[in-house]
Amino acid sequence: MTQQPKVEHEGTNRDSQKIRMTGKIRGRGRGRIAHERRILLFAILSSAPALLIGLLLLWTGDFQLKSQWTITFLIGLCWWGFIYALQQEAAFPLRTLSNLLAAMREGDYSMRARGASYDDALGEVAMEVNALGQTLREERLGAMEATALLSKVMAEIDVAIFAFDEDRRLRLVNQRGEALLGRAARDLLGRTARALDLEACLEGKTPRLIEATFAGGLGRWEARRSTFREVGKRHQLLVLSDLTRTLRQEERQAWQRLIQVLRHEINNSLAPINSLAGSLTSILQRQPRPDDWEEDVQQGLQVIEDRSKSLGRFMESYSQLARLPDPSFRPVEVGAWIRRIVELQSRPEIQVALGPQITIEADGDQLDQLLINLIRNAVEAAEELGGGVEVGWRVEKGGRHLEIWVDDEGPGISNPENLFVPFFTTKPEGSGIGLVLSRQIAEAHGGSLFVSNRDEGQGCRAMLRLPLNSG
Repeated sequence: MTQQPKVEHEGTNRDSQKIRMTGKIRGRGRGRIAHERRILLFAILSSAPALLIGLLLLWTGDFQLKSQWTITFLIGLCWWGFIYALQQEAAFPLRTLSNLLAAMREGDYSMRARGASYDDALGEVAMEVNALGQTLREERLGAMEATALLSKVMAEIDVAIFAFDEDRRLRLVNQRGEALLGRAARDLLGRTARALDLEACLEGKTPRLIEATFAGGLGRWEARRSTFREVGKRHQLLVLSDLTRTLRQEERQAWQRLIQVLRHEINNSLAPINSLAGSLTSILQRQPRPDDWEEDVQQGLQVIEDRSKSLGRFMESYSQLARLPDPSFRPVEVGAWIRRIVELQSRPEIQVALGPQITIEADGDQLDQLLINLIRNAVEAAEELGGGVEVGWRVEKGGRHLEIWVDDEGPGISNPENLFVPFFTTKPEGSGIGLVLSRQIAEAHGGSLFVSNRDEGQGCRAMLRLPLNSG
C-alpha cells in the first residue's frame, strides 16, 4: 500500500479549512464521482469470481444453515470493507492533490503535501506539486517586489505616465499624471482618452513637442508613445514630460550669454568713443586752441567712425544669425557640389577624396555657405604650418546618413569649448559667426556638425552629417 500524502498548511487553520471546503465543493462534480465509481466497479469485478466460488463451495458443502448465513455475512462484510478501503485509498491522495492545486489557483502557495517521496508514482506526483508550489511562491514574491519597485519609481518619477487599452480607456496612471489632470486615479481610470483631452497625444509621430493646457498645468510637453500587450491585448503607453521649465532655463542661459557678448562688444566700441568724445570736447573748449587741434579732431573723428562701423558690422552679423531662413529642399548631387565649392577656393593644396555617387534633398545655397565656411577655416589653419586640406564624403555604415569631412594639417584647436560660441574668434579679422551659422544650417537640415582635433597626425577635422532622407 502506498503512503498517502497529507496536506500541511503553513498558514492559519482558517485558511486550511477554507481550502478543504473549496476542495470538497469542487469534488462534488461529475468527474470525481465517475472516477470513484470506476474504481468501485473494477474492485467488484476483480473480486467477484473468487467471492462467487467461495459462496458456491460454502452453500454446496455440508454445513449447517446457520453457519452458512453467518459465514456469508462475514464474507460480504469483509469484502465490502476492503472494496471501500480500496476506493478511499485511491481517492484520498487525489483529493489532497486537488486541494493543493486549488490553493495554488487561488494564489495560496503555502500548502504542502506531507509524506510525499519518490518511492512510488503517487509520491513523485506529490513531490512535483510541492516543487511547483515553491517555485510559484518564489516567482510571486519576486513579482510583488518588482511591482512594488515599479510603483515606487512611477510615484517618484517626474513625468506623467498613462496606459490605455485597445478601446483607449485609461487603465494606469501615476501620481504625476493625476496631478497633471487634476483628479485622483479613481476618477480617471476607465475614462476614454477623448474625455481626458489626451486623444491628440495618441496620434501623430513620436516623440514630438506639443503645446497643451491641462487642469494641472500648461506649457510645452514632449509626448512619447509606445505599445505593449497585456493578456494578449494591445495597450498604448503615453509619457508626457514637462519641458517648460527646462526650456525656460535654457532660454534664460542663452539670453545671459547673448547679453554678455553684446555688452562686451558694445563696450569695446563705446568706451573709446566716449573717451575720444571727451577729449575732443576738451580741445574745442580750450582758449586759445593748440596749433594742431584740427589734426587731433580729425584723428579722433576717424577713430569714432571706425568704431561705429565695427559696431554696425557686429550688429549685422548678429542679425544674420537671427534671420536664417528655412531651407528650400531640392536635389543636390553631392560630388558635383563638393568639387564646385573646392574649385571656388583656387587652392591647389586642397585634395578631394572621391566618394560614392549620391544625390540628397537639401538647400543648395545654404550648403554652399556651410561648406565654404568649413573649407576657408581649414585653409587658413593649414597655411599657418604650410600643410594641406582634404575634403571627402561617404555613406555611414547604417546607410542613413551622409558624412562629409574637411581635414586640415594646421595647429589644431586649443580651446574647443568656445568653437560654437557666437562672436568668439581667434582671428584678427574674424566675425565669430562662421561655425555658428554652419551648425544652424546643418541642424535645419536635420543633421549635425562637429569639429575636433584629429586622432592621427596634426590638425583638426570638421564632420558634417546629413540624413539621406532630408526634406
